[in-house]
Amino acid sequence: MRVEYINPFVESAVEVLKAYFPETIRRKEIYLKPTSMEIKGVAAMVGLAGDVEGRVLFDMTKNTALGIAVEMTKDFDEKVTVFDEYAKEVIQELSNQITAQAVSRLHDLGFKFDLTPPAIFTGDNMVVSTKFGNVEALVVTMDLGAIGTVEVNVIVRESERRKV
Repeated sequence: MRVEYINPFVESAVEVLKAYFPETIRRKEIYLKPTSMEIKGVAAMVGLAGDVEGRVLFDMTKNTALGIAVEMTKDFDEKVTVFDEYAKEVIQELSNQITAQAVSRLHDLGFKFDLTPPAIFTGDNMVVSTKFGNVEALVVTMDLGAIGTVEVNVIVRESERRKV
C-alpha cells in the first residue's frame, strides 16, 4: 500500500472532521489491522474501483455516530436526537464528504477510478471482511473528545489494470 494512496484519505478526514469539531479533533494512533475486522457498532463503507481499488471504512460506536449526527445537524431545522434513519444518512454524508475530498486529491495525482455510494452497517458483533491478498488495512484513529473516536480504515492498492 503506497502512502500516496493513503494520505489523501487521512488528510481529508482530518479536514472534514475539523470543520465540525474544531476544538476537539486530534489524530491519534496509526496502525495496521487485518482486513477482516469486527466493527464497533456503526460503519460507513465506500468502495473504490479503477486505477486504484479498495475500500474506506469509517468505524465508530453507536453513541459516537449519534454525537456526530447531533453536531452536524445542530444548525438545521431538522435536528438529530436519536440514532434513526436520518442519523444514518448524516453519517453517510460525512463519509461522502471525506471520500469526495480524497478522490479529488487522487484525481489531481492522475488516478482515475469510481466510487460506490456509501453503505452503512449497524449492529453488534458484526465482522466486515475484504479480501485483498496480503494487504492490511491502515487505521487512523480520530479522537473527537467527549463524542468518542472514529477509526478510518483504508485499504487501497494500485489495480492490476493500471500496472499493465
